[in-house]
Amino acid sequence: MALYSEKVMEHFRNPRNVGVIEDADGVGEVGNAKCGDIMKMYLKIDGDTVTDVKFETFGCGSAIASSSMATELIKGKPVADAMKLTNKAVAEALDGLPAYKMHCSVLAEEAIQSALADYYAKHPEKKPAT
Repeated sequence: MALYSEKVMEHFRNPRNVGVIEDADGVGEVGNAKCGDIMKMYLKIDGDTVTDVKFETFGCGSAIASSSMATELIKGKPVADAMKLTNKAVAEALDGLPAYKMHCSVLAEEAIQSALADYYAKHPEKKPAT
């Protein structure tokens, strides 16, 4: 049995949405000191829609694949959907990750949450009521 799914390998070899958004509405960066992975997410938001999302990831193949898949899951979607994205959803969309690599999907979730927090810090009037 292969250690990684075909989807993980595809997103590692051909990651989607790599790069920087210079005029991003929200930027989030997270890292894991234990493994050394660092993820940075950039969001462009128009109204209540994530119109563009890019990432820069320094890390293993699982970290790159998780970043790529996370961007695919929120691009073009309502901000409310991006706020609900979980690491479990990222891992499931990749057809699973080895247990010892699940932290990569957690980092992807946290990077998006960090970018959304940055967006709402810059635009507090747009933050939904809790």
